[in-house]
Amino acid sequence: MLHMLDTDSISYLIKGRSAALEAKVSSVAPSEICISVMTQAELLYGLKRLPTENHLHLAVRQCLKIIRVLSWDASAAEWYADIRNQLTTSGQPIGEMDMMIAAHALSVGAELITNNTRHYSRITAPLLLANWLT
Repeated sequence: MLHMLDTDSISYLIKGRSAALEAKVSSVAPSEICISVMTQAELLYGLKRLPTENHLHLAVRQCLKIIRVLSWDASAAEWYADIRNQLTTSGQPIGEMDMMIAAHALSVGAELITNNTRHYSRITAPLLLANWLT
């Protein structure tokens, strides 16, 4: 099974802030772990806000060399339209990037790894969620 780490989860991993997450990631084949290009964009944006000498610049760049980054495609766009319509219509929107990451996970059949399952559980599509931080 493919496991897609959301931005929050990969940030915990990069910063070494969750032994449980590190253990779980280590127990899964590297080919089964990925992030969305949307998560990559959020990580790179975060770096733009930090001084160049901050240690996270190196940590993020190294992580992006190791973890597979999946490109967004037409299937993800279809899922995004469904998710956004559902959440907007129900009056329970979540962030744009979060909807895009969820859509991406759905489009590739991945389990979304997040510390915010309550947030993503608003999505009625068959999104597989797991919290590896607990």
